[in-house]
Amino acid sequence: MNTTLSSLVWLLIALPLAGAATLLVVGRRTDPWGHLLGCATVLASFCCGIVLFVDLLRRPVDDRAIHETLFSWLQVGTLNVDFGLQLDALSVCFVLLITGVGALIHLYSIGYMRDDPARRRFFGYLNLFVAAMLLLVLADNYLGLYFGWEGVGLASYLLIGFWSHKPAAATAAKKAFIVNRVGDVGLAVALMIMFARFGTLSYPGVFEEAAAASQGTLDAIGLMLLLAACGKSAQVPLQSWLGDAMEGPTPVSALIHAATMVTAGVYLIVRSGPIFDLAPAARTAVVAVGAVTLLFGAIIGCAKDDIKKALAASTMSQIGYMVLAAGLGPAGYAVAIMHLLTHGFFKAGLFLGAGSVMHGMNDETDMRRYGGLRKVMPITFVTFGLGYLAIIGIPPFAGFFSKDAIIEAAFTADETLGVATLVGAGLTAFYMTRVMILTFFGERRWQPDTHPHESPAVMTAPMVVLALGSLGGGAALALNGTLQHWLQPVTNPAGITEAQPAIPVGTLTAITLTVVAIGIAAAYHKYAARPVKTSVSEWVSMPVIAARQDLFGDKVNEAALMRPGQRLSRALVDVELMHIDGAVEGIARLVGLASTRIRRIQTGFVRSYALTAFCGAAAVLLSFVLGRT
Repeated sequence: MNTTLSSLVWLLIALPLAGAATLLVVGRRTDPWGHLLGCATVLASFCCGIVLFVDLLRRPVDDRAIHETLFSWLQVGTLNVDFGLQLDALSVCFVLLITGVGALIHLYSIGYMRDDPARRRFFGYLNLFVAAMLLLVLADNYLGLYFGWEGVGLASYLLIGFWSHKPAAATAAKKAFIVNRVGDVGLAVALMIMFARFGTLSYPGVFEEAAAASQGTLDAIGLMLLLAACGKSAQVPLQSWLGDAMEGPTPVSALIHAATMVTAGVYLIVRSGPIFDLAPAARTAVVAVGAVTLLFGAIIGCAKDDIKKALAASTMSQIGYMVLAAGLGPAGYAVAIMHLLTHGFFKAGLFLGAGSVMHGMNDETDMRRYGGLRKVMPITFVTFGLGYLAIIGIPPFAGFFSKDAIIEAAFTADETLGVATLVGAGLTAFYMTRVMILTFFGERRWQPDTHPHESPAVMTAPMVVLALGSLGGGAALALNGTLQHWLQPVTNPAGITEAQPAIPVGTLTAITLTVVAIGIAAAYHKYAARPVKTSVSEWVSMPVIAARQDLFGDKVNEAALMRPGQRLSRALVDVELMHIDGAVEGIARLVGLASTRIRRIQTGFVRSYALTAFCGAAAVLLSFVLGRT
């Protein structure tokens, strides 16, 4: 191992963490240059990631891992956990995504947050977010992953609620935090089971012991890990927080959706592949959650008028694709990661494009108030358009290679899953075409005081870079199986050969593109060939009402979880007050009453004490005499 290069691994996390500490602790003295420091630390971390990636490329396939133990963390009984970092073929993909896309979002934020008086604090939170995400993917054990997992939850709470003076933002931050805590309970329980059954939390130790574990133990761990993934990755039934999280600044949305937070669940499942490979029930649950969510999010996206919420529903759907693929085991792990990486490019570009539109439209988010922006915002239009072509899967854009690979894997596993992915592709084409038409085409529906304009270069430059990734990223990862070969030591060490779908790949590609074309045509017919209706009442129909209300996800959670939880809490309070507190207070009253009565004996008069002593002696003597007779 190259000791010099291996020592760079901790710098990946330390640089943005140091930036966050400086900006948040030093305070207002860093206001003039805090945004520059925030960008510099993430960019430096990205450079370290490139150097380490090149080092891994030079190594033999079976030696592509750098492990670094920093210090002994926990020593409690038989539990010994070192604070260690691990950079391998899987984690380096996330490192480059987090730091590369994260650096572009930081740069974009300089322009987007230019007039915000708390810009320095915003960059501090962004740095903290990046550091937590890096710890999550670089930890060499589940406890370190859990530490980063919770750090991401904290940072997302701070960023979603950054404009906490807005009630909607404060509520959204609290909702995201609480829903994520539900998933975090699953991760905590999984760790408890691992330690109880295996006596270790390290990846190699857990995976080695898993081979000899019972089926029930493995399914329990897998289901708890899936619960954690549902919370962080906004999968059904813990998806309700993602749309509301759009109340935060747009760069936050881009970072959450593109650079690991909502894809952390996919990482957790793929990293825990050896457990899921031995737990068929848990794998089936993963596939089911992914299939349901990809359709769930796509349907919601078809009815959202808020551009950011439409993109948020899209993220939910696209991560559903990734989760479904990850549930297919070794045949799907690599394609899940491929879609995760390509999604990082085009979804970050789409969100930054949405932010650019909002910047030029006085922060208006309702697409019914847009229209005709392609002429006044040409750079935003082109870059957003490239992301649009990537997400709907038009060749040769990035999404074509990754999403089609998932569709092929789904058809190979089960035709029903394949049909679900095809329907999702058609719905994706519909709602994203709708977004494009309502935003950039048609008549101008601007408010009278709106004067749209192109964003400054500091915002458009990152959008251009991400658009280029949307154009060529998929081909670079897919051609000749580049990414699959790279990830094989981690995701498919046994070299399992992938089965071929029942439908020839060429035919399946043609069917997929036909479905996409139908989705585009349907959106064009509905939104371009007729005037856009701007009144909410004119858009109402029962399916639209359901989709606008997120398919009643909040109502279901309220009925299934919140209301029963409230009733249980009230019942427990009643038990506490009536029985537990009543018993404690009853004993206290009894002791007080007894002490009041006994206290009367203590008169302070000698004659009373003498009489008491005489009576006691007489009683003893009497008992002695009676006992003798």
